[in-house]
Amino acid sequence: MSVLDKRSADQRHPRPEQGPGAPPEAEAADSTAGPAKSASESSRSRRRGLPLALNAVSVALGIAIWWALASAGFKLPTPPEVVDRASTLISDGTLADDALASLTRVLIGFALGTAVAVPVGFLMGWYGILRGLIEPWIQFFRTIPPLAIIPLAVVAMGIDETPKIFVIFLAAFLACVISTFQGVVNVDRTLINAARVLGAGDATIFVRVVVPASTPFILVGMRVGLGSAWATLVAAELIAAQQGLGYRMQNAQLYYDLPTIFVGLISIGILGLLMDRVLLLAERRLTRWQERR
Repeated sequence: MSVLDKRSADQRHPRPEQGPGAPPEAEAADSTAGPAKSASESSRSRRRGLPLALNAVSVALGIAIWWALASAGFKLPTPPEVVDRASTLISDGTLADDALASLTRVLIGFALGTAVAVPVGFLMGWYGILRGLIEPWIQFFRTIPPLAIIPLAVVAMGIDETPKIFVIFLAAFLACVISTFQGVVNVDRTLINAARVLGAGDATIFVRVVVPASTPFILVGMRVGLGSAWATLVAAELIAAQQGLGYRMQNAQLYYDLPTIFVGLISIGILGLLMDRVLLLAERRLTRWQERR
């Protein structure tokens, strides 16, 4: 660029002056940028703190209602009784062993169910022939509760860990495969057509368009599948288990040991909630492009 061109460009787009001779408008903008930024940060922190405060209030209110029902004569243990039993089970290591055994079964079954459900859901949604072949069986097994598969699983697989994990796997798989399938089917056709116009092939469209658009559905299916896996755990541990939260609760039922049953229920709820929060965090990280309320 010549000197004349530079001079004319500077005249068309004058550079902002800096230093002590800067115009008052620039100084005013600089002076207001700091307070505006701090106000935005404080507003964001308030929005983050409000849900936590509401969660704490909800938990305290739930415990108060529970305590009131127990004091009113309902056959429920009081919170101090449950805390005392939990302390005993923690001190002798029983609760840790049971939680580890149940968590291992749920994680293995859930991981296997999700690993199989995602590709099967993609195949069903992307290829019409495979959808016609697979979907009737998926819908058929969805109407059968996983708990009803337990007798068949025991006969076919024995009484070791395999049938327990299989039942949990089936519960997670059926929940996740439908969500993945719906995610692929609901991809906006405009996006696919636009990608084809730009010269993208099927593989590129699948990787760059279908997979990102289906990710929210997959993660929702994983969360539902995780809940199904924990819901199936107690019944799965009926199969000759020697450890596990479900086993401990069923054993306590024989002796009308309500505090131990409550400890098992609360432990399952806490573990399931923590795992769900991890999936929710992953969903927010992987779907930042999605508008949220």
